[in-house]
Amino acid sequence: MKFLRSTNQRINKAWAVVLSAALVLAALSGCGPTDDELSAVSYTPADGEDWEVSTPEAEGLSPKLIARLYYNAENVETITSLLVIKNGKLIAEKYYHNNSRYQKNRLQSVTKSITSALAGIAVDMGVLDIRQKMIEFFPELKNRITDTRKLDITVQQLLEMRAGYPWEESNEELFHMLYSGFRSSYLASVPLAYDPGKKMWYSNLSSHIAGIVISRATGTELLPLAEEYLFGPLGIEPGQWITDWEGHNNGHADLFLTARDMAKFGLLYINSGLYKGRRVLDGDWVKDSLAVHSTDAWQFGIGGNVSKMCYGYFWWSAEAKGYRYSFAWGHGGQEIALIPELDMVVVVTADPQVGNHGDESWKYEKQNLNLVGDFIATLPVH
Repeated sequence: MKFLRSTNQRINKAWAVVLSAALVLAALSGCGPTDDELSAVSYTPADGEDWEVSTPEAEGLSPKLIARLYYNAENVETITSLLVIKNGKLIAEKYYHNNSRYQKNRLQSVTKSITSALAGIAVDMGVLDIRQKMIEFFPELKNRITDTRKLDITVQQLLEMRAGYPWEESNEELFHMLYSGFRSSYLASVPLAYDPGKKMWYSNLSSHIAGIVISRATGTELLPLAEEYLFGPLGIEPGQWITDWEGHNNGHADLFLTARDMAKFGLLYINSGLYKGRRVLDGDWVKDSLAVHSTDAWQFGIGGNVSKMCYGYFWWSAEAKGYRYSFAWGHGGQEIALIPELDMVVVVTADPQVGNHGDESWKYEKQNLNLVGDFIATLPVH
């Protein structure tokens, strides 16, 4: 019996080695879903309503590439929606885990890109110059600032995440501050991690302060400002936008939009500030927002096909094989990705992982980010 058990163990180990080798060979040879499996994948958009609906073939894109994207999405644990827009038309759409096209999703840091757009609107209105000092908008705090470096922080540095404020997850006290609700006075009390302008360091406080600056410059809070000058022209009916203790809409997060609303916002940027022929954002502002202002944007790595992370004005950019793409990115792996060479927008919504910032949430976040990055890497290079 002992001999038989030993023999069986050796056989099982041998089969394990063979199976492992077969899987490796399959991976190396590019094996994946079969044509039958891909043809069974459903991604046809529902009734367009305010969207013109089309197909991948009609827009010059291989349906197999789209089918593979949605096939892979089935294995992403926290995804709630996935949309693809090509040439301004909705060509693919699917919802997961009881989500729907009417669901207003709680956006995490994707909200920052909305705040960036509102900064551009304030500039276009003539009430804001991003070269202005941050402190000009907080005269009541000027005498409370002991670190004189803060007196030289500009609005542009806030938009670039180069103001010197720390990442809130860097210590427990700052993390508690993030979830207890920002106050404008924190710009005076929170110590700087770096000299302003020295390097990019992700900071929710910086984007929240930028939101208050926009509000004070325009004389209105972010949500009504967006409803009149941004959401209205785009035909978006937003949900709530959570406020801080002082009544300011959170410039860093907590706006509620549908996935299709997110796609409209992405389409606005793909079209250099135009939506259905109407000028909504200044074209130069869009260009500057998506430009590379920082190449030291993300120190932790995404992996997969996502590389060379950079930052603009509350917009990220990265490379995936032959493409450089810009994207609004929110915790949990929410994303509005722009591939301008192909006139394409990809939208992902996912569990926002509210209050969860550990390794588990980062695992889910990377799954969603890599889903998009891997898809972009498969697209034919023009």
